[in-house]
Amino acid sequence: MEDPLKKREDIVCYAPQMITTNGIWQGDNPLNYALPLFMLQVMLVVIATRIFVFILKPIRQPRVIAEILGGVILGPSVLGQSKTFAEAVFPLRSVMVIETMANLGLLYFLFLVGVGMDVSSLKRIGRKAVFIAAGGMVLPFVIGAIFSFVITSGDRPVNKGAYILLLGVVLSVTAFPVLARILAELKLINTEMGRVALSSALINDAFSWILLAVAITMAQSERLVLSSFMILISSVAFVLFYVFAVRPIIGWIIRKTPEGESFSDFYVCLILAGVMVSGFITDAMGTHSVFGAFVFGLTIPTGPLSLTLVEKIEDFVSGLLLPLFFAISGLKTNLGLIKGVFPWLTIVTLVLLSCIGKIAGTIFVAVSYQMTLDEGAALGLLMNSKGLVEMIVLNVGRDQKVLDERSFAIMVTITVLMTGIIVPGLSAIYNPTKRVISYKRRTIQMSRKDEELKVLVCIHTPRNVPSIINLLDASNPTKKSPICIYVLHLVELTGRTSALLIVHNSRKSDQPALNATQAQSDHIINAFANYEQQASCVTVQPLTAMSPYSTMHEDVCNLAEDKRVALIILPFHKLHTIDGGMEPINAPFRTVNRNVLANAPCSVGILVDRGLNWSNRLVDDVVVSHYVAVLFFGGPDDREGLSYGWRMSEHEGVCLTLMRFVPGTEVGSTTDTKQPPSYNNNTNNIQEEPRILTVDTEKDTEKQLDERLIQLFRMNRVNNESIVYIEKVVNNGEETVAAIRSMEDIHDLIIVGRGQGMISPLTAGLTDWSECPELGAIGDLLASPDFETSASVLVVQQYIGQGSEVDNSLVTTDNVVNTNEEYINQRTHHSVAPTTGHTVHMFNDTERQLR
Repeated sequence: MEDPLKKREDIVCYAPQMITTNGIWQGDNPLNYALPLFMLQVMLVVIATRIFVFILKPIRQPRVIAEILGGVILGPSVLGQSKTFAEAVFPLRSVMVIETMANLGLLYFLFLVGVGMDVSSLKRIGRKAVFIAAGGMVLPFVIGAIFSFVITSGDRPVNKGAYILLLGVVLSVTAFPVLARILAELKLINTEMGRVALSSALINDAFSWILLAVAITMAQSERLVLSSFMILISSVAFVLFYVFAVRPIIGWIIRKTPEGESFSDFYVCLILAGVMVSGFITDAMGTHSVFGAFVFGLTIPTGPLSLTLVEKIEDFVSGLLLPLFFAISGLKTNLGLIKGVFPWLTIVTLVLLSCIGKIAGTIFVAVSYQMTLDEGAALGLLMNSKGLVEMIVLNVGRDQKVLDERSFAIMVTITVLMTGIIVPGLSAIYNPTKRVISYKRRTIQMSRKDEELKVLVCIHTPRNVPSIINLLDASNPTKKSPICIYVLHLVELTGRTSALLIVHNSRKSDQPALNATQAQSDHIINAFANYEQQASCVTVQPLTAMSPYSTMHEDVCNLAEDKRVALIILPFHKLHTIDGGMEPINAPFRTVNRNVLANAPCSVGILVDRGLNWSNRLVDDVVVSHYVAVLFFGGPDDREGLSYGWRMSEHEGVCLTLMRFVPGTEVGSTTDTKQPPSYNNNTNNIQEEPRILTVDTEKDTEKQLDERLIQLFRMNRVNNESIVYIEKVVNNGEETVAAIRSMEDIHDLIIVGRGQGMISPLTAGLTDWSECPELGAIGDLLASPDFETSASVLVVQQYIGQGSEVDNSLVTTDNVVNTNEEYINQRTHHSVAPTTGHTVHMFNDTERQLR
C-alpha cells in the first residue's frame, strides 16, 4: 500500500493550492507555483523575442524568425544547457500550462487571420496565380520526399508516409501572413508582383491546410482510409454549416447594430467564445482546432465588426500569446542533437535545393506569362516564406511521434533558414527602385495629341469629387486623345497589419455600405461612374488604397508608375469655407502631398479648390463655360502648367488667359508691354539649388526653352479669339503681387508652376511668410485666404527626372526645341510655317475686357 500512497502524495504536490504563492516572506519559492512561474516564462519569452526583433530589424527579417530564435536561446540549445536554469525556469511540470496558453494564442491568431482575409478576393484570383502556386509546390515536395530517406534515423520505426508528407509540406507551402508582412516591409504589397505573390500564397495556403489535415490523419490513425473519409466528410459539413448557418447570424448582428454605433459587449463576447467552440468541434472531429477558428474568422465579413474584433484582441494575441507558440517551438529545438558535419551539409543542401526548386518552378510559369526572369526569381524567392502552418505541422508531427527530437530540430532549422534568406536574396536579385519602366510620357508637355492621356486622381473626401470632375472635363478628352482616369480613394489604415489596394468595379454599386469608409468609396465610385457615362472619350478605373499616412505616398507613386500616368492630381489638404477662408480637413494629408511631390515618377498637380464649378457665359456670341488663367514665370514647372493650359484651350468652351511675367530694368515700373520678353542676365539673381541648372550655358538653355515654348504656343494660336496673352514687366515680389491682384476676378481656375528650385527676383520675399511651401511662392499666395479671389488654383510640378533618369530631351537646346516642335505638330490642327530668324507677331496684345 505504500507505493500507491506515495504516488498519491506525489499527485497532491500539484494540487490547485500550488497555483499561487503565499509570498517569499513565508518562505515560499515563487518558481514552485504555476502562476508566478508562467508569468516569469512569458516575460522571458517577450524580452528574448524583442531583443531579436531589434537585432534583426536592420536586415528586415520577419518577426517569426525573432520569435523562434528567442525560444531557441531559452531552450536546450543555449540557456537550457544549464540544468539549474532549465529546472528552475522551464521545468517539465510547467510545459502543459505554457503550451496550453500558446495554443490558445494560436487559436485566436488564426481567427484574426480569417477575419482579415477578404474571401471575395478568391474570386478574383486568375489562372496565373494558380499555376504559379502549383509550379512552386511540386519540385520542393519531390525534393523533400527524396531527402526524407536521408534525414530519418533508423533506430526507431517511423510512419514513412506521414513523415514524407510533413517534410514536403514544410518545404513546399508558403506562409501567407509572413509573406504579407515581408511585402509590406519591402513596399511591394501594392505592386503587380506583390499582388501575384499574395494571390499565389493564398492558393498555397489552401493546399497547406488540406495537406495538414491529411498529415494529422495519417499520424493519428492506422485505419487511414476510413478515418480520412470521416474527417473529410465532417470537415466539409463543418464548413457548410458555418457558411449557411453561422454567417447569416453574423450578418443579423451587423444589421441589428445601427451604423456608427459600437457593437455591444454581449455580441463581442459571444463571438470570442465562438472561437473556442469552433476549435473544440474541429479538434473533436480529428482536425486541428485552429482549422475551426480559421473558418469561423472567414464568416466575419469585412466591415465595422471585423475592425472591432481586431482592435479588441489583436495586440494582446499577436504581441503576447502568439510569440509563446513560436517560442515553444524554439524551446523544443535542441540543436545539439544535430551532430557532425554530414547532417548540417544535408540541411544546407536541402534548403538550397528546395529554394532553387521553388524558384525554378515559379520562373517556368512566370516566363510563360510574359514576366521577366528577375521578376520570376524574386517571386519564387518570396514564395519560400515559412511561418505558422509549417510550425503547426512540425508540432503536430512531434506530438504524434512522427518526428523525433533530432528530426524536429532539423526541420525547425530548415524553416528558419528558408525564411531568413528571402530578404537578402531578394535584395541581391531584384531591386524595385531600379526597375526600368518603358514609358517616356511622364509629363503633359511630353504627351502626344494622338495618344491616350493617363491621369491618376487622388481623393481624400467626397467633397473633392465635383471640382476634380470639372477639372478633368476641361482637360479636353477627344477621340484622338482620350483620357484614362485612375481614381484612388486614400484611406488611413486601421485594424490591419499590411496595406491594401482594392480595385473596384467601375459600375455603380447598389449594395448597402457596411461602414462609413465603404459609403464614401461608393459615393466616389458612383460619381465617377456617372461622369464616365455622360462624358465621351473618358474611361474610369476606381481604386481604394488603405495604408498608414507615413507610406501612403508610396501607394500613389507605385500605382502611377505601374499605370504609366503622365499626371497625378492631389487635392489640397484644406477646403474652402463659406466665409471665404480655408480650413484643414485632415492635416496628415499635407505630409502625403509633400511626399508625393518628392517621389512622384511623373508630373504632379495640387488642386486648391474654391468650388470649381463651370458656368456658361456668352462672350462674342460664343458660349464659354471655362475661364482658365496660366501665370508664367519660367522654368520646367511653368512650362508644364502652360502645356496643361494649352490642352485645355483646345476645348471649345475654354477661354485661356496666359499672363507672362518678365523682369524689367527700371525699379518700380509695372507696365504691360508689346515687346518680346527679355531676361535679366545677372547671374547673381539666381541662387544655386539642387533642382536648378547652375552652369551659365544651362541657364541660357532654360531661358531658351521658355522662349521657344511661348513662341510656338503663340504661333499656333494666331487669331484665336479664345486666347488672351499678356506680358507684365515687374522688378520685384511686391510688383508681382500687385500685378496678380490686378487680374479681373472672372477666372474659374488659375494654373501656376510650383517653381521648385527657381529663385527669381520676381518672387523675392514672397516665401518669407509662406504658410504652405509645397505650393511654391505664387501658389501659396493664391491659396492664401488673404488673396481675394473665387478662382481655384492648380499648382503644377513637372517631372524632370532624378539622376540618370533625366530625360535626354531636357539636356540640350536642340533636342528640346525638336521635342517642342513635335509637341506642337501634334497639337496643331493646321500646318505651321518654319520660323527661322523671323519676328513673331504679337496677338491680343492688350488685355481684353471679358463680360
